[in-house]
Amino acid sequence: MNIVLTGSLGNIGKPLSQELVQKGHAVTVISSNPERQKEIKAIGAKSAIGTMQDTNFLAQIFTGADIVYLMETMEAVGDSFDKSVDFIGEITRIGQHYKQAIERSGVKKVVHLSSIGAHMDQGNGILLFHHNVEQILRQLPAEVAIKFIRPVGFYSNMLSFIPTIKRQGAIISNYGGDTKEPWVSPEDIATVICEEMDKPFEGRMVRYVASDEVSPNEIADALGKAIGKPDLQWKVISDEQLLTSWLTIGFNEQVAKGFIELQASQGNGNLYEDYYRNRPTLGTVKLADFAQNFARAYHND
Repeated sequence: MNIVLTGSLGNIGKPLSQELVQKGHAVTVISSNPERQKEIKAIGAKSAIGTMQDTNFLAQIFTGADIVYLMETMEAVGDSFDKSVDFIGEITRIGQHYKQAIERSGVKKVVHLSSIGAHMDQGNGILLFHHNVEQILRQLPAEVAIKFIRPVGFYSNMLSFIPTIKRQGAIISNYGGDTKEPWVSPEDIATVICEEMDKPFEGRMVRYVASDEVSPNEIADALGKAIGKPDLQWKVISDEQLLTSWLTIGFNEQVAKGFIELQASQGNGNLYEDYYRNRPTLGTVKLADFAQNFARAYHND
C-alpha cells in the first residue's frame, strides 16, 4: 500500500516507518526538517518536506495515498517556554488543515494518533487539543474511515523528572500514591498502528494503547533503584505550589495550567474512565525496561 505518515521520524514515526517498509509498503514521511531526508531515505521511505500548517502541501502529498497517518504534537507549534504560543488553538487549526487536505485529496482511510483524555471536552488540561482534532476529523464524510489510536502517557514523559530529582532529591507532582495508572512505549504504539493499518477499515473506531500499569510509588521505586537512589520518593504538593514553581522557571501559562489540570485528572481517575471501559491488551515494553533507559539519560544529563 501507499502510506503517508505525518510526524517525521520521531519516537513513534521512526519505528513505524521501519516496520511498514519492512512489510513492503511504499512509505512517504512528511517532515518539516530538510536534514531528515537522508535518514528517511536510509530507512527505505520517501521524504516530503513541508509543514502541517500548509493545507495545499498536505493535500498534494495525501493525493493517491491508500492510508494517511495523522498526528499532532506541541513541538510542532512551539516551545513550552514561549509565552506567546496558544498551543491548543494552533494545534486545533492543524486539525482543520488535516480535514481540508483529506477532503481535497480523496483519501478514504485515516489513522489518527490521538491521546488518552480525547473523549473529554473539559478536565483534560493541555490534552484538549486532541479532543478538538478528533471532533474535527469526525466531521469528514462517512466514507472516510478513521481509526483513532489513543495512547496513554508516554514513559519518555518521565524524563522530565530528572532535573527535579537532581535538584530536590525527589519526584514532585500534584498527585501520587498507590493507585495504578497506564503508561506506554512508542514501540508498542508503532506496533498497534501497523496492526490497524493491515486490518479492514470501516466507520470510526477507537483503540487505546498501553504497555504497563503502575502506581506513582512503584515508578519512584523502579526509577530510584535504576539510578542508584533506592530511597527515591514521589512527593505530592498542591496545585498552587506546582503552578508557582513552573511559572517561576518560565513555562508558558497555558502549558503550566494545562499540565496541572491534566495531572489532577490522572490523580482522581477521571482521565482513565473511558480507558478502563475499553481496556486494551498491554504491550511488551514494561516499566522495568524503560527504567534502564531512564538511568542512562539521568547519568548522561
